[in-house]
Amino acid sequence: MTGIGTLREMALHAGLKAYYARPGDALEAKLDGFVIDILRGEQIIEIQTHNFAAIGRKLRKLTDKHPVRLIHPVAVERWIVRLAPDGRKVTSRRKSPRRGHVLQVFSELVSFPELLGHPNFTLEVALVREEEVRQTDNTVRRRWRRDWRVTDRRLLEVVNTLTLTSPGDCAQFRPAGLTQPFTTSDLARALRQPLWLAQKMAYCLRGMGALEAVGQRGRAITYVWP
Repeated sequence: MTGIGTLREMALHAGLKAYYARPGDALEAKLDGFVIDILRGEQIIEIQTHNFAAIGRKLRKLTDKHPVRLIHPVAVERWIVRLAPDGRKVTSRRKSPRRGHVLQVFSELVSFPELLGHPNFTLEVALVREEEVRQTDNTVRRRWRRDWRVTDRRLLEVVNTLTLTSPGDCAQFRPAGLTQPFTTSDLARALRQPLWLAQKMAYCLRGMGALEAVGQRGRAITYVWP
């Protein structure tokens, strides 16, 4: 079914929609003034590959009346496909050395961490293999800019999924050996993740009530995990 919202979506979004859809589902259905990716009876399934801020208002409105499952993909394996300037010929395909981590969902969840405490809201992280399509752009001349642009992302496989239904589910992300109270720097080291991600994670956990700020160590806030 072709409808509002399908014309500009990337292949990754369309691929995930096809993966999650079941017979009898309504695709691109209209409900309460919004267009829903998948409507399964009373359940709403929304797929958001990035920019949670763009759907914050939509999700807050919908969760007041309906059960909502938000699907977000994280690429644990990515292949880079390079296209010629005309976009027709593939010039190279290589595996990216970067591997995504489920914790990256917190970089998006900062837009509405409190929603994970809503009884109608579920967040599902889909760990995927994907292709990132890059097209050579010969119009870029400045040395500090890339000579390509991302034109599409394609789903290759859903490897695994992780479902979060409440703030308590985030306790599984607590790293072993983390001494309390701790700072975001301590958290980053324990998780072996960048500081910026640990900061976003702490913001989300505190926003949903899964983490408590208890003081300061120098200029850094200290937290405890209940």
